Amino acid sequence: MESESRKLLQRLKDTLAENIAGQARLDHIVSLIASSMRTEVCSIYLFRDDDTLELCATEGLKPESVHQTRLRLGEGLVGRTARSRSVVNTANAPAEKGFRYMPETGEERYTSFCGVPIQRLGDSLGVLVIQSKAAREFTPDEIYALEVVAMVIAEMTELGAFVSGESGALSARHKRPVVFRGTVGQEGAVIGRAFLHEPRVVVTNPVSDDPEMETARLRSAIDTLRVSVDQMMSGNTTIDAEQVQVLEAYRMFANSRSWLRRMEEDIESGLSAEAAVEKEQSFARSRMTQADDAYLRDRLHDLDDLSNRLLRILTGQGRDTDAEMPDDPVLIARNIGPGELLEYGKKLRGIVLEEGSVGSHAAIVARAWAIPLVIHAEGITTEALNDDTVLVDGDQGIVHLRPEEPIKTAFQDKIAMQAQAQERYASLRDLPALTRCGTTIALQMNAGLMADLPSLKGSGAEGVGLFRTELQFLIRNKMPKRAELSTLYSRVMDSAGGKKVHFRTLDIGSDKVLSYMKPNDEPNPAMGWRAIRVGLDKPGVLRMQLQALLRAANGRPLAVMFPFVCQHDEFRAAKDEMVKACAREKILGHALPASLEIGAMLETPSLAFAEDAFFEEVDFISVGGNDLKQFFFAADRENERVRRRYDTLNLSFLTFLEQVVARCAKAGTPLSFCGEDAGRPLEALCLAALGFRVLSMRPASIGPVKSLLRRADLTEVRQVIEGARAAGQLSAREAVKDWLSRQPAPAD
Repeated sequence: MESESRKLLQRLKDTLAENIAGQARLDHIVSLIASSMRTEVCSIYLFRDDDTLELCATEGLKPESVHQTRLRLGEGLVGRTARSRSVVNTANAPAEKGFRYMPETGEERYTSFCGVPIQRLGDSLGVLVIQSKAAREFTPDEIYALEVVAMVIAEMTELGAFVSGESGALSARHKRPVVFRGTVGQEGAVIGRAFLHEPRVVVTNPVSDDPEMETARLRSAIDTLRVSVDQMMSGNTTIDAEQVQVLEAYRMFANSRSWLRRMEEDIESGLSAEAAVEKEQSFARSRMTQADDAYLRDRLHDLDDLSNRLLRILTGQGRDTDAEMPDDPVLIARNIGPGELLEYGKKLRGIVLEEGSVGSHAAIVARAWAIPLVIHAEGITTEALNDDTVLVDGDQGIVHLRPEEPIKTAFQDKIAMQAQAQERYASLRDLPALTRCGTTIALQMNAGLMADLPSLKGSGAEGVGLFRTELQFLIRNKMPKRAELSTLYSRVMDSAGGKKVHFRTLDIGSDKVLSYMKPNDEPNPAMGWRAIRVGLDKPGVLRMQLQALLRAANGRPLAVMFPFVCQHDEFRAAKDEMVKACAREKILGHALPASLEIGAMLETPSLAFAEDAFFEEVDFISVGGNDLKQFFFAADRENERVRRRYDTLNLSFLTFLEQVVARCAKAGTPLSFCGEDAGRPLEALCLAALGFRVLSMRPASIGPVKSLLRRADLTEVRQVIEGARAAGQLSAREAVKDWLSRQPAPAD
């Protein structure tokens, strides 16, 4: 059977080289397979969309059923093969569970059935089917031959070998427009060209007629791979125990004799070295993704990474070739760490991730740079190719890949309108956010990188309401030194040019995990060991950071706030650490700050009900709106199914915020609001109407917020909110929008 298999693959290779239409090539292939396998029927079903399989070619069934017969995923034995991504082999097809009789195909004469999935790197493309009149199960050798052939058909599909202009024929897989609906990570709209963080390797030579040469190529590539893994193990002295376990798993796979033996058998059957690697990767994916053992499923990532490294060695494609980044790059990745993202720099126009979270460090960096970000765009890394046109609609969480011209034109119009608005906002930069009723709102910016600080002047921000200090910890593979942090914080204060900077102490935990700190397996990390809880349990880290801040101030005013404070005693304990740090610095002869403000972030409802002594003791309070809203509504901000159900302008939430404003006013405690909602004009307007006089947001939001505040009367807005409450409405949003629509157009 092996020799027959190689003969068949050689014939398939010849058809790939023929200058014939896509449908004719498909028809030729099913005829070749039926003849070689000595069966009456061979059919190829390919996916039309995610849920629909279509009969695209057949030898033995009625020709008129081609492009007419369709099955849903899971329907019939063909659909079952596609859903399970495993072989269905039976001597009595009608007796099988889920069998569906399709009279239009004329298949009632055929009893035996064997369906093999056509798949590539976890991407299911269709099903290859053979049928015969004789009631028999097909042998393991026959199934193996079909699997090898299915692998080649998958590569031919990837290369567009079946594309044709004929009615009913397939269009090129990587030329069709595709829309991905994900989650908003950062607002904004941009047109650019795809740049893949892990470029897709395309195998252009799936079939080979020289198995000895291909085996030698494979073994040479495996040797190179093993050396690179050994170098990772021996050359990195900073890796922790968990990283060592991952690299040991890499080494285990790289030295697996059974893995190498299976690939050599694939080559002997007629595949090229690259196709053999992909075949084993695809089949391992099918087995491991269905495993009950979580450990086995996790090891899939290790095998994927090693297989991709091996493919890059064999083909010379991918990151190792330093593909040139386009002038307008939209980065596309499964996920990305902060260090890798910072390496790309601000040259990126947009970012699209398959994974990630709205609170991840990648999202924080994207927001700091005002780069549109869409997360949870499932499947885009396997669909996109470098240089594809990409439209990123960060406002809606939608990504258009290879868009049609009308979509592109409409998108360009949207971007042009936004650019005109930005020009108008720029003219307001040096003007105060003075409302029509005579109230001035201080607009400050959020930051976390030195690269953010130039925006302080350009945006018109009056200071830094939140400087996130955790990014400097996240981008390293070991704990930063006190001197390094002190130098950084000093440069931040220098760049602020005398404007106040509010430093938030280390806010890690939840979705921000340090690679060099042992992770905690928590069922609900957002409500677990994080932020100030970590600081108080590991006082050495907190003290080191506080000392770095004091030395950075070097006699200048300093403002520090502690994150995720839930009750008074946590704030008091953290403040005591600052008092001790000041005493130690004085003993060492270091200059103390000219003034020291110690504040807290109100991110949990519990702190709003703390005793009066807390509000009198704290120097300032910053409402962390993102977390506060999550806990107020008991709606996980990472869960798309629930987080969008709850409105910031819900009147119960506004009532709660009013109570916070009143308590701070009574104690004379300065209050600000920090978070995404502060940068949304409508929300910012309502927050100002409630009594917030300081709002902190990303730099790009300051212009739109200031523009709206300058044309509004907060007294009227407050009356609109009260009217919505009196009318029994759940949210003030529609009432405020209606009021706003009746206001004069901006004169600025």
